[in-house]
Amino acid sequence: MKYTTLPNTHIKVSKICLGTMTWGNQNTQEEAFEQMEYALAQGVNFFDTAELYPVPATPETYAETERIIGNWFATTGNRDKVVLASKIAGGGDYTKHVRTGGFTKQNITEAIEGSLKRLQTDYLDLYQLHWPSRGVNCFGTRDYPYKTASAAAENHLEILEILNEFVKKGTIKAIGLSNETPWGTMKYLQSAAANNLVRPSTIQNSYSMIHRAYEYGMSEVSMREDIGLLAYSPLAQGVLSGKYLDGNLPEGARGTLFPRFIARYMGDGSLEAVKRYEAIAKNAGITLSEMSLAFINQLPFVTSNIIGATKMSQLRENINSININLSEEILKEIEEVHAAIPNPAP
Repeated sequence: MKYTTLPNTHIKVSKICLGTMTWGNQNTQEEAFEQMEYALAQGVNFFDTAELYPVPATPETYAETERIIGNWFATTGNRDKVVLASKIAGGGDYTKHVRTGGFTKQNITEAIEGSLKRLQTDYLDLYQLHWPSRGVNCFGTRDYPYKTASAAAENHLEILEILNEFVKKGTIKAIGLSNETPWGTMKYLQSAAANNLVRPSTIQNSYSMIHRAYEYGMSEVSMREDIGLLAYSPLAQGVLSGKYLDGNLPEGARGTLFPRFIARYMGDGSLEAVKRYEAIAKNAGITLSEMSLAFINQLPFVTSNIIGATKMSQLRENINSININLSEEILKEIEEVHAAIPNPAP
């Protein structure tokens, strides 16, 4: 395994982060335990979860993923071996079963205390805002939704002040953003610097070979402002494994069970790009999944690459990507596909 540190902290994390979004829905507690045991044995010390998980989010399964992780900690005593990240859910109709009212002091406090209880721990290494409350272009929205975005932005300073109190108490070690834009990220960074408050260490946004929009502005923010990307959906919800090519819908696959989650990645341009990437991987003697993840692992603005798997075979393949170094020739071929079909998935 390879390691780095969360920017502006002394927290050492693996370059591969174990995503947990399917636990409690597609995966049972027993399967989740097996994944955590295997990942930890391979040197993966960084786990990412959220109060909202599993996804699809429902009132019946709310926070079940955190409960599963907490049960594993209680059973194994492995809490001190894991850098644990969680998130407070953003607002909107999708999360009205969780709470309403945005990132207020009451809501943040309630969310943190709830996560700690379910996770059976007294601290979180990284705590993230799952998505902005003002409305931005994420989750498959390519362009800025100026017609529906809230006229008022979050109170960045107040949110930082609230989180800063938890950091001072030791309840949170570091904070992060998610699904943010360059403007929002800079507002948090500037507010933190101007008021001597804890600054965001990371930003968890989507990134894959068919969705590289992060490079439009956020990659420069990451590198110049030292805020590392935690890349999620690096396989585009499994599309970049190649398993959905030629109209295939494998039994039990996420895209088969929940087709709306892969719809954004299934346009003609995306599928054509995936076919071309698959040919490059095959010629190199590696799987498309391994190449897709290895490409992200080597990017200078990436702190950790969040993988997710429902099967152990997928987990082993995904973690193995850390051992693959793409040659300059392969990287050139990838860039040629990207130049011909740039960012086909929103």
